[in-house]
Amino acid sequence: MHLPHAPHTAYTTGFYPDEGRDFSVRILLGLCNSGAADAGEIFTTIANLKDGHGQEWFDTWLTLGRRIRSEADASSAAGHRISAAWAYLRAATYLSQAVDAVDGLESDEQRLPVFHEHRDAWEKFVDNGPFRAHRLTIPYEDTTLPGWFLAPEHATAGALRPTLVVINGSDGCVSDQWSSAARGALLRGYNVVLYDGPGQQSMLFDHDVPFRPDWEAVQTPVTAVVLQQEGVDPDRLALYGISQAGYWVPRSLAYEHRYAAAVADPGVVDVSSSWLEHLPKSLRAELEAGEQEKFDRNMAIGMKMSKDTKQQWDWRSRPYGTSGFYETYKAVEQYRITPEIAALIGTPILITSPEQEQFWPGQADKLASLSGDKTEVVEFTAAEGASWHCQPMGRGLTEQRMFDWLDEMLA
Repeated sequence: MHLPHAPHTAYTTGFYPDEGRDFSVRILLGLCNSGAADAGEIFTTIANLKDGHGQEWFDTWLTLGRRIRSEADASSAAGHRISAAWAYLRAATYLSQAVDAVDGLESDEQRLPVFHEHRDAWEKFVDNGPFRAHRLTIPYEDTTLPGWFLAPEHATAGALRPTLVVINGSDGCVSDQWSSAARGALLRGYNVVLYDGPGQQSMLFDHDVPFRPDWEAVQTPVTAVVLQQEGVDPDRLALYGISQAGYWVPRSLAYEHRYAAAVADPGVVDVSSSWLEHLPKSLRAELEAGEQEKFDRNMAIGMKMSKDTKQQWDWRSRPYGTSGFYETYKAVEQYRITPEIAALIGTPILITSPEQEQFWPGQADKLASLSGDKTEVVEFTAAEGASWHCQPMGRGLTEQRMFDWLDEMLA
């Protein structure tokens, strides 16, 4: 790999010219803070990966994930539970990279089997990790959602503890939730609840259940199950959401009032803005005018001209459960926090606002202005090593600031 800059400047000048691939590496490096990746494994892997060639990217991460999984199995068989746990977690991370890479392949036939490999590695981590854990089955409409309840390993039986419920983003894997919030919560004596919601991971890949904008219809039954668990203090419930869940958190809080505090990482008011940003003016005009047939035809032409654009569209649109370009854009437009919705929020919210936010710039401050004086915006900067969406390489700093705030709010 030959970059037009010195390797030590990669934080500011990039690991790859391709923004998506560069961001993936930043996320992976940030996972090292929580034991979900190892820097040497990442760097030796990308050293042999050039730009482009989706098949090579998929094959390489799949090979790494399977190798680490094999090492985890060997540790487990020899009775080394903790070594096995952390290796299973790293394997889950790398296998998830392979799952994400399927959209760059000629066929998606590998998605489900590799996803199941990833999920199996995660489940092995749950079985062996340094905490107490049990699975949750959460009633949701005519089906159920899978969840995981984690408690500190040495927690006093019967004692009530603060509990952090985590909402995933649009495409992150469940093992990423360990890194974004669960580990930090457990270290501070919290219980943690993780789950797959509609459109997320197993609910999308295995059951084809799509996203929904009215996330209170999800969070309310989740909260009911959380409150049934031993050791949960009903007066010290907190909610955390990462990436697109920066929209789902405030939306949920407008109607679900049992949470004492929440974190939106980052704040999101209008999900559709990141979709509209790169849409040509002519196509935007067709969308606004309701010219569905014309819009779909012109979008289809554009997709044929760029394989990368088509790949990104398939990845971003899949969870919405829509069948056409126009229909998808109209669906995404429903994901907005209006002043009327924001007026219903009574829960204090900490809102992260990273410098160089590439998807929803400026929306953290807008959410704060809409949701009242109980909200607080915390800035993250490039000088702190915590720029870009969700501060991918500043997760230790993010953890410090958000849990200092949560500890005070839940005291």
